Amino acid sequence: MDVGQMQRQWIDYTKPLFFEGFLDGQFLQLQQLQDENNPDFVVEVVSLFFEDSERLLKDLTFALDQNVVDFKKVDAHVHQLKGSSSSIGAQRVKNACIAFRNFCEEQNTDACLRCLQQVKQEYCLVKNKLETLFRIEQQIVAAGGSIPTELSFSG
Repeated sequence: MDVGQMQRQWIDYTKPLFFEGFLDGQFLQLQQLQDENNPDFVVEVVSLFFEDSERLLKDLTFALDQNVVDFKKVDAHVHQLKGSSSSIGAQRVKNACIAFRNFCEEQNTDACLRCLQQVKQEYCLVKNKLETLFRIEQQIVAAGGSIPTELSFSG
């Protein structure tokens, strides 16, 4: 596959991530901060998001597994996860966190457990999609090409 085909593959893979709500404009802004002086900026930021999210999901699972749930603590973890997902443009994770926080406020353990599963599912989906995107980018760069900088959402 030549560089042009890989770049088209990248565009064809990336567009649905926005149309299906996995990513929002914040991810595009993150990409614009990447340049030749910092070519791994997006991968590094997203990797930190992955590490942070894994820890927070583990903490949430533990907190909701207690006999007496500390909803303030649960809400603090969800708030942190919502903020970090928002900062990288992981829109569906962020939206799932918004619903989760409402149930924390109501102190509804069953609903919080359902929301935790939803957040975990959305997180796994976006993580897999971003890892695939980064693999395509690595292939483009390894072949001597550059990552497309403009995504056109028309047509």
